[in-house]
Amino acid sequence: QLQFVESGGGLVQPGGSLRLSCAASGFTLDYYGLAWFRQAPGKEREGVSCISNTDGRIYYADSVKGRFTISRDKAKNTVYLQMNSLKPEDTAVYYCAADRGPVTSATWDDIDDYDYSGQGIQVTVSS
Repeated sequence: QLQFVESGGGLVQPGGSLRLSCAASGFTLDYYGLAWFRQAPGKEREGVSCISNTDGRIYYADSVKGRFTISRDKAKNTVYLQMNSLKPEDTAVYYCAADRGPVTSATWDDIDDYDYSGQGIQVTVSS
């Protein structure tokens, strides 16, 4: 059975850090484009970051550039999101997602293009 297990979320003060993990089981992530999305209350789900499976390029939303870093560990079949200098506006449910098709600069932040996604994990930034 294909599934993601997300971990690492929680409550953190502004300026703090968290590292989200998304471990896949039932399939290998090697040939997938991998992304993190988030959805805040009352807002649409938005793309946060992505590792393309076409050329290995990494994309970030403007709101997180310089603060968040996406990475993958093929041996562990896991994708990570390191989040530093967190702000209250980063509060959201975060989802990992995988796309077997080509992920490009035009498509990376469209959740409808992705084949699989996790259940989501809460990140709350508050003092």
